[in-house]
Amino acid sequence: MFKGTFRILQILFIIMRFGLDQIALPKFCCLSFLLPRFWFKKNNKSDSVRLKLALESLGPTFVKFGQILSTRHDMLPEMYISELAKLQDKVKPFPADIAIKIIETDLGIGISDAFKSFDRSPLASASVAQVHTAVLHSGESVVVKILRPKITRTIKHDIAMMRALERILTMLSSSVSRLKVPDVIDEFEHNILNELNLVREAGNASQIKRNYNNSDFLYVPTVYWDYCSENVLVLERITGVSIGDIPALKKAKVNLEKLAKIGIELFFGQVFKDKFFHADMHPGNIFVDCHDPENPKYIAVDFGIVGALSELDQRYIAENFLAFFNRDYGRVAKLHVDSGWVPANIRVDQFEMDIRAVCEPVFARPLQEICFGKLLLNLFNTAKKYEMTVQPQLILLQKTLFAVESLGRRLYPQLNLWDCAKPYLENWVKERVGVKGAFIKTREQIPFWLEKFPEAPNMLFDFLEQSMRRKEMVVTPIRRDGKKTILFSYLCGFATSAIIYFYIQQYFT
Repeated sequence: MFKGTFRILQILFIIMRFGLDQIALPKFCCLSFLLPRFWFKKNNKSDSVRLKLALESLGPTFVKFGQILSTRHDMLPEMYISELAKLQDKVKPFPADIAIKIIETDLGIGISDAFKSFDRSPLASASVAQVHTAVLHSGESVVVKILRPKITRTIKHDIAMMRALERILTMLSSSVSRLKVPDVIDEFEHNILNELNLVREAGNASQIKRNYNNSDFLYVPTVYWDYCSENVLVLERITGVSIGDIPALKKAKVNLEKLAKIGIELFFGQVFKDKFFHADMHPGNIFVDCHDPENPKYIAVDFGIVGALSELDQRYIAENFLAFFNRDYGRVAKLHVDSGWVPANIRVDQFEMDIRAVCEPVFARPLQEICFGKLLLNLFNTAKKYEMTVQPQLILLQKTLFAVESLGRRLYPQLNLWDCAKPYLENWVKERVGVKGAFIKTREQIPFWLEKFPEAPNMLFDFLEQSMRRKEMVVTPIRRDGKKTILFSYLCGFATSAIIYFYIQQYFT
């Protein structure tokens, strides 16, 4: 109880110190009765800078929350987005002795049994975990990621404080409720709690590595499963240049245009081929192998946040983008209804006009300047007026698209995202919609059909027998020739199934 009260007072103090109450409630100071304003020096910094500094002062949980806010272009003005994007969760490291104790407790072996050598000085220290380098007894260099002690309890406590603070501000001002802060807190809680299970992260890394095994464009470090637990993750140690270090990439004479295009193709490949994508693609998680500057290769780390799409999600994104770029807004509106994203009873013509009003200004700009992320955001915001509930995986996709676009255009400002995306979108639609799509889906189902084939004659016989019994109950007792009919139907069904089986074997082997 005392700890919770102290934390609330600490939050209120920092809010007053940086004048955040004046940002959220400009008409009056809601907290002046608690802490007199003259206690604090006048802060002449901009509102966005003060918000960033306050979140840094509030600690690692709030820093992570600020990083989530920096991706919400639908909530905050651009000046806040750009400032919050500078947040870095560099936190004071916890002692190496505690890190070693966590490793030994989780793995059930001594540190010297697990590693030939273990560097007590952390390589990096962030809000959720810190990383040490080590060498396995087999000689491989690895990195060891260890969750901070009691981090789960700390984060859950801070999230409760966030919710309480949001409710207080909402009661004091109706304008706060329009920001949809509870939705962002829910999203933040979901993402950060997933990050607290390192076995889940290891599984995500293994899946993406399997998807890009032997790829010339992406490398994912190997997971050493024998040394992984919920609190410990051991990965192959990689070397490379951060994707955000443009001067170093230029010094290495990396082909930045090619690197930017590969990045976009990798993203759309993950979305439309794998249905599973890295959803935390900031510069701290993406590196570049510069050994062959003309053929650079991406290296991805930190798979705590990933996105997964269903075929319905894929169709929604692919067909809408294609319709958008053909300016077929009627098709966009109809796709929303057909996919079930908006109710069938809406005025489709009105929906089409609203989409046109939002998108025509976008297409007035040169194609290479069109922002896919903002286009998707505009679509979501317009559809919300028609009772569309945007799914979490689509919000994750939109945020990742913003990050990918930003990285790509920092590398190569003339990047035409449409040229990179169009082949994936068109190929996906061709393969999944129409005659070819039906053929592919049928081919995918054939192993299941072959597995069930031996049961088909019995199922057919049971169906016919039950039909005859129902007829017998309603009309007359079954006649002798009725039994012959069942036997004849059974033989015909068996013969038909055999012919189909023979055809399948001939055609697909």
